[in-house]
Amino acid sequence: MSKGTINVSVENIFPLIKKFLYSDHEIFLRELISNATDATVKLKHLTSIGEAKVEYGNPIIEIKIDKENKRLHIIDQGIGMTSDEIEKYINEIAFSGAEEFIEKYKDDKGDDKGIIGHFGLGFYSAFMVAERVEIISKSFKEEPAVHWECDGSPEYAIKESDRTERGTEIILHIAEDSTEFLEEARITELLTKYNKFMPIPIKFGMRTETLAKPEGAKEEDPAPTEEVDNFINNPSPAWTKQPSDLNPDDYKSFYRELYPMQFEDPLFNIHLNVDYPFNLTGILYFPKMTNDINGQKDKIQLYQNQVFVTDNVEGIVPEFLTMLRGVIDSPDIPLNVSRSYLQADGAVKKISSYITRKVADKLKSLFNNNREDFEKKWNDIKIVIEYGMLSEEKFFDKAQAFALFPTVDDTYFTLEELKEKIKATQTDKDDKLVVLYASNKDEQHSYIDAAKEKGYEVLFLDSPIVSHLIQKIETSEENISFVRVDGDHIDNLIKKDEEQISKLNDEEKESLKTMLTEIIPQEKFSVQLEAMDSKANPFIITQPEFMRRMKEMQQSGGGGGMFGMGNMPDMYNLIVNTNNELIGEILNTKTQKKKERLVQQALDLARLSQNLLKGEELTTFIKRSFEMIK
Repeated sequence: MSKGTINVSVENIFPLIKKFLYSDHEIFLRELISNATDATVKLKHLTSIGEAKVEYGNPIIEIKIDKENKRLHIIDQGIGMTSDEIEKYINEIAFSGAEEFIEKYKDDKGDDKGIIGHFGLGFYSAFMVAERVEIISKSFKEEPAVHWECDGSPEYAIKESDRTERGTEIILHIAEDSTEFLEEARITELLTKYNKFMPIPIKFGMRTETLAKPEGAKEEDPAPTEEVDNFINNPSPAWTKQPSDLNPDDYKSFYRELYPMQFEDPLFNIHLNVDYPFNLTGILYFPKMTNDINGQKDKIQLYQNQVFVTDNVEGIVPEFLTMLRGVIDSPDIPLNVSRSYLQADGAVKKISSYITRKVADKLKSLFNNNREDFEKKWNDIKIVIEYGMLSEEKFFDKAQAFALFPTVDDTYFTLEELKEKIKATQTDKDDKLVVLYASNKDEQHSYIDAAKEKGYEVLFLDSPIVSHLIQKIETSEENISFVRVDGDHIDNLIKKDEEQISKLNDEEKESLKTMLTEIIPQEKFSVQLEAMDSKANPFIITQPEFMRRMKEMQQSGGGGGMFGMGNMPDMYNLIVNTNNELIGEILNTKTQKKKERLVQQALDLARLSQNLLKGEELTTFIKRSFEMIK
């Protein structure tokens, strides 16, 4: 037996400490299984090139719990280690055996043979949960097996072992404060979380499998069972295969494997596969979505060579695509790094741009190949596309080819189609195209109906970020203006279209304006007299488009607050249709009390149409209405 002191290389350790700090003790199992996987993959490669004169076979990794003795075992059938290699790779912290192997054996294309560990600290994560760790290893080389032991101090012991099988067994003597890792359910949870798609089969205990009944068995006879090895992972998940080798059912099956509690099939998927200038594979799925942006994030899983890293992919995947589901796997993304590091990393930025482009190309293809089907899916995917248009300039440009603008009648236009459609009828006094839209069909029904009667197209835009998006479109398209159907700028369309002559003379108008000013609260309403169609409502309430939009942007987390809009009271325009019969009746009413009652009733009806009548004011309106009926 020999003894020594572990050599901590200051030169190697400090750069690693900066990027490789473990935040959770449970990560130890991922690291140790990753090491076991590396050892197995190395053996496969050395066997394939003739450097290892052994039978590769069908190696597995096995996890065992010895609860009575408080031990956890991780066993592989990989390359193993000699005494010298343990001295080099274990006793000198931060010297990575995987790094050295990659440099020695990577091919002309730089392929790293699927080696996972690039750090050298992974093994020492074991001491986060173990008070003592043993390594028993037999190299594929003709050398004696070796037994290494350390209690977490810089001192270790190493001696020969009588192990005869090639490979390595790590034995963790679990500490008192970490006995949760001796529970089968806890280990199953970790294996499922981190190692579900590892490339080497992982065995954890046994399971009971029900067999087919023998021929001639009675219906009431129980089916026979047998105990079989319990393999917890799928070593060949769909994203590791070529798209040409998969059919639609394969993609749906993998989706259910990723999300077993998700019962709805995805709408479509995007297969990612690139090997230059970075390596990346994966499958992204578009599920049916709601308008809740934040409630749908953190569903994409990030892997490194089939090892689970995180389901928080912000900084790697563009933010608007974090609402999708699926898997991204890249050896170019380190296992443990800070968000700030990711955001500054050149490879990560290229990956993000590639994913954006790939998604845009897929959406354009779906639109071009089957527009009718794309339109049917629009309401389920629009929030992603609209968010992408708002947040990613390159995606905004590409989305012009497939982003749709639905009308309240469920007709769909691209922006260019819409501009052509409204060019003849919906221009304001400055010849600017005016796009009318509604955000709530029920609340704005009367306004929608009035606009449709005049032959106007009204879009239905109900996403929570619509105010941000239309402002961006207006910035890029100088000759277009979006106006909500109950907004004040619609007056320009009405005036130009109608060119009505008021039935009231100037004296009557002045008298009406004075009377209304005395009755209607000036701090809430700006009264405007307009000559409109006599069938149009007597009072119409609109809100200044700029003010309404700023408030909406602030509520959705945008920039309304920068203009102080959040502190300003709600102000509305009250448009009085001087050609409506009721206005003439109000003017000709003899008693002031009746005038006030008619004005207040008409005002409350207009407020009711805008959902502005609530509480005590609504109660008063209802009582007044019943009195007027009597």
